[in-house]
Amino acid sequence: MRDETLTTVQDQTAPAEPRLGEEILAVSGLQKHFPVRKGLLQRQVAAVQAVDGLDFTVTMGETLSLVGESGCGKTTTGRLLTRLLEPTGGKIVFEGRDITHISLRAMRPLRRDVQMIFQDPYSSLNPRHTVGTIVGAPFRLQKVKTDHGIKRAVQELLELVGLNPEHYNRYPHEFSGGQRQRIGIARTLALRPKLIVADEPVSALDVSIQAQVINLLDDLQNELNLTYVMIAHDLSVVRHVSDRVAVMYLGKIVELAGRTALYERPMHPYTVALLSAVPIPDPERRTKRERIRLQGDVPSPLNPPPACRFHTRCWKAQEVCRTEEPPLVDLAPGHKVACHFPENQEAITVLPVGPVEEPVDS
Repeated sequence: MRDETLTTVQDQTAPAEPRLGEEILAVSGLQKHFPVRKGLLQRQVAAVQAVDGLDFTVTMGETLSLVGESGCGKTTTGRLLTRLLEPTGGKIVFEGRDITHISLRAMRPLRRDVQMIFQDPYSSLNPRHTVGTIVGAPFRLQKVKTDHGIKRAVQELLELVGLNPEHYNRYPHEFSGGQRQRIGIARTLALRPKLIVADEPVSALDVSIQAQVINLLDDLQNELNLTYVMIAHDLSVVRHVSDRVAVMYLGKIVELAGRTALYERPMHPYTVALLSAVPIPDPERRTKRERIRLQGDVPSPLNPPPACRFHTRCWKAQEVCRTEEPPLVDLAPGHKVACHFPENQEAITVLPVGPVEEPVDS
């Protein structure tokens, strides 16, 4: 009787598991500056501002995609979320717990809930280990016991990602690129994580294989209630897998919106320029879409432009863009933009606030 009472009290005080649609990750003011050192004493003379003040949330069961040019800080953000890098500033809250600066020892149990899919399937797998050893490593490192042994659990994971369970004793060099990425996905799923950060999971694969891996990730999300933070640069791929999209430029988020809103009526000039470069697979299309060519190169994160970081390449830039940094604010329900002169504002449909009354049948 006493044991039952203790169990009941513990269950009541334990934090509730997040449900579908509830917030699982909250990021505020996240920064990562890499110091640049010179001289005999290795004094810091500058800092690469790879990530400089990110604010966003992720809800259970959704896919949030981070897109942008190379060097904008996408991959660094992913490594910060999984605590593979130590943040310089800001805050990361996972399931109500601040994990921004917790120790490696304290982070180790959380590795079960937060995992990462790496970009290159060729370098992320140890060529000296068999598939069974690679996929079974999380069970051994976390000392997780399975019902029918590690081998049986690994074979079930291989079957789950579309591989032959009999390949347990094979080595990575015996597989194609798409199969190696499936092995990496199986390793990620071993401990049934709640949040998966996918760092460009298909960019290193052939185009013919990319759709298969994307469909696999989508099926796994529906089957296992997974939450994704997808990092990508291919906007056409992102469109099919995302619930919301955050566009990054030089370490900052310039636009954050739902997938449909962002693709149909982008508001930030940088997003408009990115989408204008996406080819439309329609041979019967007679009118060509206007292609916006940005002038110049992306500025160095060592010395980013003041105020709005995009003003050096923006065709709408004015004096206020060079002196005042635009805040990331809601210009439409669920559509955040950091721009003084946003595009497509005339297409905004103001939604009613509060519950909508349904007509009563007479």
